[in-house]
Amino acid sequence: MEKITIEPVTRVEGHGKVTVYLNENKEVDRAYFHVVEVRGFEKFCEGRLFWEMPTITERACGICPVSHHLASAKTGDAILGVKIPPTAKKLRELMHFGQVLQSHSLHFFFLASPDFLLGMDADPAIRNVVGVIQKFPDLAKKGIRLRSFGQTIIEILGGKKVHPRFAIPGGVSNGLSEEGKRYILSNIDSIIEDAKAGVEVVKEIFEHDTGEISEFGKFPSMYMGLVNEDGSINLYDGKIRIRDNEGRIVDEFTKDDYLSKIAEWVEEWSYMKFPFYRDFGYPKGCYRVGPLGRFNVIDKMGTPLADKEFEELRQRGKNGVIEGTLYYHYARMIEVLYCAERIKELMYDPDIDGKELRAISTHYNPYGIGILEAPRGTLIHHYEVDKKGQIRKVNLIVATVNNNNAINQAVTQVAKRYIKGEKIEEGMLNRVEAAIRAYDPCLSCATHSVGKMPLKIELLSSHGEYIKIVYKNG
Repeated sequence: MEKITIEPVTRVEGHGKVTVYLNENKEVDRAYFHVVEVRGFEKFCEGRLFWEMPTITERACGICPVSHHLASAKTGDAILGVKIPPTAKKLRELMHFGQVLQSHSLHFFFLASPDFLLGMDADPAIRNVVGVIQKFPDLAKKGIRLRSFGQTIIEILGGKKVHPRFAIPGGVSNGLSEEGKRYILSNIDSIIEDAKAGVEVVKEIFEHDTGEISEFGKFPSMYMGLVNEDGSINLYDGKIRIRDNEGRIVDEFTKDDYLSKIAEWVEEWSYMKFPFYRDFGYPKGCYRVGPLGRFNVIDKMGTPLADKEFEELRQRGKNGVIEGTLYYHYARMIEVLYCAERIKELMYDPDIDGKELRAISTHYNPYGIGILEAPRGTLIHHYEVDKKGQIRKVNLIVATVNNNNAINQAVTQVAKRYIKGEKIEEGMLNRVEAAIRAYDPCLSCATHSVGKMPLKIELLSSHGEYIKIVYKNG
């Protein structure tokens, strides 16, 4: 059986490779997405005080530190057994919306849009953000403004754009300054317009689909995400909902029940685990999370402009479910618009100016669980502590881990469609990478290690012999 390996995978965060096996007829038999970084973050957190965890766990990544920062603080709330004040909760949400907005904008405009705007088969020398800036300068400026605005919100609240100091167990360390509020209010309307323009770009791309986009990485699966009681999206809190590919609700449960609902599988060819829904077993119980996962579990967005776009996209799916992997980008941009709308709503919420920022408790529960929707999907933090609040055990299930099986399925489907025989064309390799990029994987978070993400592709024969190895710079 022949094997192709793609290493490094580009325009994603972390380090991994793709291996493609060919059968005796030179057709793709199977493909694997390998995560080759070693785990370790959970282990070296042991012995630390849970108070320190919001600033420790955010160091797992420089791309989505706010997600870990807030999930960790929520876990600390549970250990303290407190309900944080409304002002503290809404300030955390404000930072979270800023994070999702900037992360999604970075991914689409900087990393994903070159494939759509310049072409999957375009010269790699121009198929990048520089190429987008040169050919679509106005659009590139909108992407830059969106990301900068989200990062500035993080800086206003947390003192800096990356690895902020803001959320603490029981609440937050400071309120929103008058200067910060003026900045947000003076810019939010133009940011909403930029977000609307971003959605229009995605809509136009998908409306001109000849079949490649809708069928690209398309496969049935279950989906998981957080929802409010009315079924609307909730990026910061809510109950966990799982839906199948027919649109049926399979289960709904709270964060405290996650261990009885979700288990993790281990494969010998990856350091990254494979979560699955226990009742269905592995691999049938695997699911997808993130923008498309959330889109497929919710009933509505909950803000006027985003709801309109949500309903329009929903018409494209069977029973309201969208299965194509590239639709992650469409759903991602709808969430950018949603976050912009919610930021504006929070600016006019009287609680945002409140002075009560922290709940106090002298009692420590033996464990705490914190969950939220990171840009890439459902993120779970679980800490066990002793009577002094010292960490005994840590379990982190990050979004990319939840998507591990789905990424492998997408890679296999795309490889089978585009790889024919021993000839390896750059456009084909890029399509395999695009299947991975759609999930916006953060492999540093997933393996809890530090590194960048290059890509290597290996091609093996039916006898296990290497036919070709292709390297791409990260």
